[in-house]
Amino acid sequence: MGEEHGPATYGLDEEYGPATYGDRIADVFDRAFVPDDARDAARFLAAVAGPGPALELGIGTGRVALPLQRLGVEVHGIEASERMLERLRAKRGGREVPVTVGDFTTARAPGHFSLVYVVFNTIFAPLTQEDQLRCFANVAGHLRPGGLFVVEAFVPDLARFDRGQRTEAFEVGVDRVRLDVVTHDPVEQLITGSHVVITEEGVKLYPFRMRYAWPSELDLMARLAGLRLRKRYGGWRREPFTWASDRHVSVYERPRRSR
Repeated sequence: MGEEHGPATYGLDEEYGPATYGDRIADVFDRAFVPDDARDAARFLAAVAGPGPALELGIGTGRVALPLQRLGVEVHGIEASERMLERLRAKRGGREVPVTVGDFTTARAPGHFSLVYVVFNTIFAPLTQEDQLRCFANVAGHLRPGGLFVVEAFVPDLARFDRGQRTEAFEVGVDRVRLDVVTHDPVEQLITGSHVVITEEGVKLYPFRMRYAWPSELDLMARLAGLRLRKRYGGWRREPFTWASDRHVSVYERPRRSR
């Protein structure tokens, strides 16, 4: 009889913290690892920002925050990675964005906001359900009554994994190859992986971890934090969200107090 094996894992538990991903990938993040949707995201967020200001969780290099700021919205941020913040501050307008350094599940930015938002799967950066619940509670504490929390994330697809793992080629060139090598723990809903970049100069690894959640789970977390789902779209251009959508943009509201 053959032995049953669970999914392979990386020994990252003691090494991987809130700043690890950003610190390792900051220098190449904007060039290689993000979608070309910052303008669409900024337009959507500007349309729902109300009077402002807005707060971005995991503001990173300012990929979305700076275009949003140029649309006239005052933007603040929370970020754990000093390397990401160095990249933000080196950009035009980056030094004008107030940023609180810390873990966005607990860090407190000064003031209250009409919009809090988190993009590009960053809602999955907290690695336990309890930490994700803390994130929603922290967001609720930052929002004014009637304020909105916008979340952009992928819809989990467990069929992508074969025996708890997946290797995918994103770029294959004459002198450069980029792979994603990933393991999956379906019990904890954890994805552990590395962006692997192979060139003639050698190999570079950009590790990442995330705890995914289905839209319905996020909705329940929001309700426990006193927020309610207002609308869900299939993308920044307000595409309908359907059974075939692989991403969602979900808009939660902090209700106004009844008189």
